[in-house]
Amino acid sequence: MQMSEARFEHVLGVEQSAIALAKRYGCSVEKASIAALTHDYAKERSADEFRFIIENKGFDLNLLRWGNAIWHGLVGAYFVEHELGITDHDILEAIRLHTTGAPQMSLLSKIIYVADYIEPGRDFPGVEEARRLAVLDLNQAVAFETKQTLQYLIGKNVPIYPKTIETYNQWVAKHS
Repeated sequence: MQMSEARFEHVLGVEQSAIALAKRYGCSVEKASIAALTHDYAKERSADEFRFIIENKGFDLNLLRWGNAIWHGLVGAYFVEHELGITDHDILEAIRLHTTGAPQMSLLSKIIYVADYIEPGRDFPGVEEARRLAVLDLNQAVAFETKQTLQYLIGKNVPIYPKTIETYNQWVAKHS
């Protein structure tokens, strides 16, 4: 599996952020490292590869309505498990949820979700606030990131994956 240089740099940045957050919040550094290094394992796969897995490996066929932004996490965990042999539930869950979040997330899932958003290569309005919150309160960082992501998607007038709305309802609407 090849990866572009830009994607590789991003993955290394996510690992750096994930390890720092794991140390800060008492999570397994090893699991954080593995999840970070594999979170975008499937990001640069073809749509045909994703469709094949969705259609033939027991995924909800409604997933076909979405694209790589959603698939690379949800289906990416399948690739990581079946191609790399990583079977740790926490790591696979963190990969699955790193773009959409979920109403209930493990510590590792929250770390990868946030680390992906705040890694050093990211530069967009609000990223410094997200980095500040990540060190102060991981749950607040999850809420902030979710709200920012939803606002971004609404601004682009694109459909929003239902799990992202569920994440917002749990982490933002209930914490406001």
